[in-house]
Amino acid sequence: MGDILYELLKDIPIPKMVRVRQRFDGSRLDDPARALAEELKKPGTVDRIRPGDSVAIAVGSRGIANIALLTKVTVDAIKQAGGRPFIVPAMGSHGGATAEGQAEVLAHLGITEETVGAPIRSSMEVVKLAELDNGLPVYVDKFASEADAIVVINRVKPHTAFRGPVESGLLKMVAIGLGKQKGAEATHRLGFKYMAENILNMSRAMMARLPIRFGVAVVENAYDETCIVEAVPAEQFEEREPELLKEARRRLPKLLFDPIDVLVIDYIGKNISGDGMDPNVTGRYPTPYASGGPQVTKMVVLDLTEETRGNANGVGTADFTTRRLVEKMDKAATFANGLTSTVCAPTKISTYLDNDKMAIQAAIKTCNILDYTKCRLVRIRDTLHLGEIEISVNLLDEARRHPDVEVLSEPYEWVFDEEGNLPK
Repeated sequence: MGDILYELLKDIPIPKMVRVRQRFDGSRLDDPARALAEELKKPGTVDRIRPGDSVAIAVGSRGIANIALLTKVTVDAIKQAGGRPFIVPAMGSHGGATAEGQAEVLAHLGITEETVGAPIRSSMEVVKLAELDNGLPVYVDKFASEADAIVVINRVKPHTAFRGPVESGLLKMVAIGLGKQKGAEATHRLGFKYMAENILNMSRAMMARLPIRFGVAVVENAYDETCIVEAVPAEQFEEREPELLKEARRRLPKLLFDPIDVLVIDYIGKNISGDGMDPNVTGRYPTPYASGGPQVTKMVVLDLTEETRGNANGVGTADFTTRRLVEKMDKAATFANGLTSTVCAPTKISTYLDNDKMAIQAAIKTCNILDYTKCRLVRIRDTLHLGEIEISVNLLDEARRHPDVEVLSEPYEWVFDEEGNLPK
């Protein structure tokens, strides 16, 4: 990219690192499939499916633990009740906002007709159901609109861009997921300042007009494992989801070091977070309507997950990235994300360098400390996996004093290949 950048960065030292384990509440379900099968015996769930009913099961694009298994259990229970289930990709504008792309996203998550036992009906065609008092239109997937019954499956967790009584969960899946690209665009049109109320109002309008029978709500622990799975009758969504959200917030993984001069993230992707990386972990939010997490001066993202299919939403939230990541970007899919959500800063391309080493050195050089060797640097694989992370040696004493941190290694140097990249 130019000798000038190499000259500016070549003498910036990268500190030695230490691998540590962060300990969180690891309670989880030993058999999520069995737990869900029991939940689906509750009144107000599968007992609402009549023999012969066509049943649209709405499944999203997030990398939810055991999502294919939980979908199959739901399919099997509906079949046992005499229903005819099919899968609808409920993911707003994800998958490049195309029917083929959304079906491919499900396949990446392990959800195909062969694995779950139900056909995938993917379309971006929608039906307009209503219009809110504020003028926003309300849309629903055409296939779902024609079904005799609708079931939604989603993880409940804090949102990355707003706060409210419900954030990411069943009601968001109804309002935005089932609304496809046009529904997602409508919900986002007035911005995240009003997102909490718009999700509630849109989902209420949809549930009043659609045969939504029940939902499957999933909560994960800090290790990306299923710890709660609950079948919720549709009329209890608004009452139950806020309680599940509180539990999900309590179980969020986090970085136990704060402040951080440089945070290095190996991978971002839509399967990790809607924002590529979870702002609840990084402390970097795409809007002013959410907060929390550590103080991070400079952030580097090195690569995209395979599952994100080139969607690099979130790269603009980082300060630095790599040429490799930029070359992998599906720019149309990435920019479509911003055009739909109306939050375009995360889809910008951050300053990119030729390799991993230069990107990390650039972050160290600009993190506003006098002695680069004292850099408080943390490296993580992605924001879903925070059990084992790497920290710079000058955080070692802090790690040894922390009751929930275990030191796993002696200090070691970074190893870059001849092109300046880290081994995969």
